[in-house]
Amino acid sequence: MSFAMPSDSDAREKEFMKPEDFRAAWEHPPTRRSYVQHLLTSLVGLLAWTAAWLGLLYMLIVHLSPEFAFLFALPLGYCFYRAVVQLSYFSPALRMWRILRTYPWRIFREVPHGLTNHAEVSCKHYGWFEFPNPALPAHRMPLVFPRHHRTEWWHRRMAPHAKTALKADIETIWFAGDPRFIGLIAATGRDGTAPRRLHILEQWMALQDGQRSREWGATAEDVERGRRVGIHLAHP
Repeated sequence: MSFAMPSDSDAREKEFMKPEDFRAAWEHPPTRRSYVQHLLTSLVGLLAWTAAWLGLLYMLIVHLSPEFAFLFALPLGYCFYRAVVQLSYFSPALRMWRILRTYPWRIFREVPHGLTNHAEVSCKHYGWFEFPNPALPAHRMPLVFPRHHRTEWWHRRMAPHAKTALKADIETIWFAGDPRFIGLIAATGRDGTAPRRLHILEQWMALQDGQRSREWGATAEDVERGRRVGIHLAHP
């Protein structure tokens, strides 16, 4: 049994293929680089805040007397908090990897979005984007930011009174996923060939009003793909 290694020409050809032409987003080379950069940013942040906490603690214990402890309480607490927040980024990063390996990219322009509460989602959330249901394209479904961490960049551009230059950053949205379950969004990189600012959006409508995936036209294959990225669903 022999295994054919990809040639240099194949690699170059993939570099210039459209993101939508790949079976899964992970097969798109610029996407893999963007994901690794995203992961490294989280790792560097974790190491930096941990080092800052240890450095402050070392300075307090070794070089200062206990009387100065109150001055270090707030900085130590903040560094510890930021390290924990950085640590919490790795679980979503794993889900991002699963989504990228399961779904292809789709490129949308002028996606409806908002920061106010969506009429179809009653739980508190941190903004939403609407994408068409794959089975019923006329049916647009909101996906929400489930938490506020790392949403500042998006929120500044989603604000109703955001400057035109900022709004232009999200005129084109990269989307991998299924709006009936979950999705990964990204903005377009500076050169237009790679995604950036990867962020997971979740489908909360079903949790609020009891709608089932079968009502949205999901097939057994659709549900199986959702389960591959960690969505707990029964086959329709």
